[in-house]
Amino acid sequence: MSEHRRKPPQPQGGGRAARRGQPGPSSGRPAAPRGANGASDHSYGSHSQGPDTYGSGGDGREYGSRAEARRAAQRGGGRRRGADNAPPGRGRGRDQGTPKEPRFIDYPRAGKYGWRRWVPSWRLTTGLGIGFVGSLVVMAGVGYALVNIPSENDAAKSQNNVYYWGDGTQMVATGTGVNRQNLTIDKIPKAMQYAVISAENKSFYKDSGVDPMGIARALANMARGGQTQGGSTITQQFVKNTYLSQDQTLTRKFTEMFISLKVGTKLSKDQIMQGYLNTSYYGRGAYGIQAAAQTYYGKDAKDLSASQCAVLAALLKGPTYYDPAGNADLDKTATPQANTERSQGRWRWILGEMHKDNRLTDTQYQEAVSKYPTPQGRKATRGMNGQISYLVDTAKKYVLNHSDITEAKFDQGGYQITTTFQKNKVDALTAAVKKIQKSRLKPETKEKDKYVQFGAASVVPNDGAIVALYGGDGYENGHFTNNADTSGVPVGSTWKPYVLAAAMQDGTYNSNGEGISPLSKYNGNDHLKVRRPDGSYYLNKDNSFFFQANESDHPWGYITLRKAMEQSINTPFVQLGVDVGMSKVRDMARSTGILEGSMAKDLNPSFAIGTSTPSAIRMADSYATFAASGKQADPYSVTVVKKDGKELPGFTKPKSKQVMDSSIANNVTDVLENVIQNGTGQNAKALGRTAAGKTGTTDENKSAWFVGYTQQLATSVAMFRENPKDHRLLSMNGTAGTDSIHGGDIPTSVWTEYMMAALKGKNDPGFPDAIKIGKIHNEVGAPTPTPKPSITPSETPTESSSPSPTESTTSPSPTESETCRFFCNNDGGTGPGGADGGASSSPTDSTSPGNGDVQGNGNAGANGNNGGGFLGGQAGQ
Repeated sequence: MSEHRRKPPQPQGGGRAARRGQPGPSSGRPAAPRGANGASDHSYGSHSQGPDTYGSGGDGREYGSRAEARRAAQRGGGRRRGADNAPPGRGRGRDQGTPKEPRFIDYPRAGKYGWRRWVPSWRLTTGLGIGFVGSLVVMAGVGYALVNIPSENDAAKSQNNVYYWGDGTQMVATGTGVNRQNLTIDKIPKAMQYAVISAENKSFYKDSGVDPMGIARALANMARGGQTQGGSTITQQFVKNTYLSQDQTLTRKFTEMFISLKVGTKLSKDQIMQGYLNTSYYGRGAYGIQAAAQTYYGKDAKDLSASQCAVLAALLKGPTYYDPAGNADLDKTATPQANTERSQGRWRWILGEMHKDNRLTDTQYQEAVSKYPTPQGRKATRGMNGQISYLVDTAKKYVLNHSDITEAKFDQGGYQITTTFQKNKVDALTAAVKKIQKSRLKPETKEKDKYVQFGAASVVPNDGAIVALYGGDGYENGHFTNNADTSGVPVGSTWKPYVLAAAMQDGTYNSNGEGISPLSKYNGNDHLKVRRPDGSYYLNKDNSFFFQANESDHPWGYITLRKAMEQSINTPFVQLGVDVGMSKVRDMARSTGILEGSMAKDLNPSFAIGTSTPSAIRMADSYATFAASGKQADPYSVTVVKKDGKELPGFTKPKSKQVMDSSIANNVTDVLENVIQNGTGQNAKALGRTAAGKTGTTDENKSAWFVGYTQQLATSVAMFRENPKDHRLLSMNGTAGTDSIHGGDIPTSVWTEYMMAALKGKNDPGFPDAIKIGKIHNEVGAPTPTPKPSITPSETPTESSSPSPTESTTSPSPTESETCRFFCNNDGGTGPGGADGGASSSPTDSTSPGNGDVQGNGNAGANGNNGGGFLGGQAGQ
């Protein structure tokens, strides 16, 4: 018999059968099989010797299994009534032969079964609660005893920030130490005190420094979408201002709470208010109420009116967004107009709260709210003159965007910032702008020469380092906008290289996605309808056909894209952009470093000819991608930031990445070389070395650009007029004594002057050869060439830096010599549609063809199919 079927040994002297009054093995009856009564041979507790081992409960009942015994006990039949008679192995719990000593923490609970065993007793719950509260009291007491009350004088010990040139020599030391002065409470107007109380902490005179209800009230107001008081009390904000660390950590929050409680008990309310107003940051580098009064209103704090106090109190919510002068360099939504609206709204609300809180009488309130007290404009601080102010502005913006340092903390000083700027190149760019300004513009005597501005930037290809920039006339002359690092100026036809690059990479709907050659032909005539891929045409809002215009009505006929880029003709690139898909043009521009936020949102036909508004820095960096054979590196202006001798993380040089095939980038460069050699950028030939570039002018002549590069340096120059009151762009028609200003004129001259100085003594490495790329896919509808006995040489991209021959067209056009005679050296002229040139400025031939570069006319609108609309070149309006 196998072992697992072997009969188990029988108990001697009776066993379970005997106890149940059943005959044992000697009776002749077979023993019950193992497990017949629900218990195994090795039953738990089988060593018990008393009668009724399974707990009859004292009533003589017997149970056939342990489970039945348990259920009987739970029904109250056995364990409770017969507990005293139960054997030790069963009556007090499983496997407990004798009672155990009471435990200090009775959990899980002894003597309880089922879910009751896991429910803590009231003694345990009460004990733990008392222990927890006691621990908190002890910790709070220790924390309260250890923290120190902050001093407003300690917070006033701000330092300078020191900026260094790229070679390590000091550029400027600037900070807030000279722009701060603590006042005693009697020198601070009551109106200022009441303004911050009504706006920030209505319970200031009642709370102990920490106001839990204030936090709840702030959350409730936020949920209702209304004005909010900060969750922190004025006492907590004072502590935060003077506490060194601004990290949002639990440790700092607890420390702040303990200090606030101690401050609330040790200092008077006047002392707390004095400390708060003397340590708060009001923007523009102004710490404390006295500095703020001088910065914004040019007066001492004691002389502020109630209305002015409300404006300064509004700044405490965030000077970046409530300074009427704007701070778009830190946040593009913080424009002067938007900030002024926010400031006026909060100013009015604060005065209303002061009136509601009986801090202003009816008469005082009506007087204060009658007129918004506009703060004075920004002022230059010590050392912030010339281009230094814009260099510091650019570097500061970079630091704040690449770290968790707040503007308020940064302006407290103590940082050492090493930049990428090279002094000789910054000086050279400034000199180039000033030279051309002086020779061409007479703002003292000519109205059209007033308000002309320049912005420029120079970037190292395949690296991204910004080595020079020109931001404007300087803070000392009242110009606080950094023209090199701000958007808002449309780039015009400098956008066309992205259309060509996208066509070479992605092809058109007609090429089935196969990249096309720059020798593909498109119709260059003026006043053309723009065809959709489905064969329909774009329509104006009145359902009439939309016509794209060029600068002149010269009948170019079907010309290569290379020729169209050379002469900056609009119609081929508008149609090409539609054929490629404007989203692909956008993606190409973005891949080269153009920020999507600066691109025109409406991807209509005019998108192809420059309705977008990137900064000069971004345009230079983008063209540097072509110079580096398709490798893009983000622009950067800071290499090292130190605080207290330690280098801060986050300022590693950006890595370059391949964003387009090198053959595409090199072919774009080859085409743009031809622009300088034979087209609208011929003024740049004076550089005397291999270079590539593109001119651009926008509709109504509101801006003009030239962006060009060598392998060593990519530089962009923008020129525009701006109304100083509302910052809207003005037309440059008539500026510099010409009918209009175009990219190939003054901007190209500035670029050439600068590049000659910046590259002096450098070698001329040229550019990599441009290999043949793509296939020729002409525009739909282009005529098929008819074989002729004599064949003119076909166009091919040059494999060197020499200019390519001018291509012939299917319609009459000037020869290369005739073309250069009229407009190789200027872009002048105006027209309905876009040109970087127009009617020749030559007095001998007013009918010569122009080379269109300005965005198209602006009346195109809703398409009948999609109900959308688009502007045809209303850039800058």
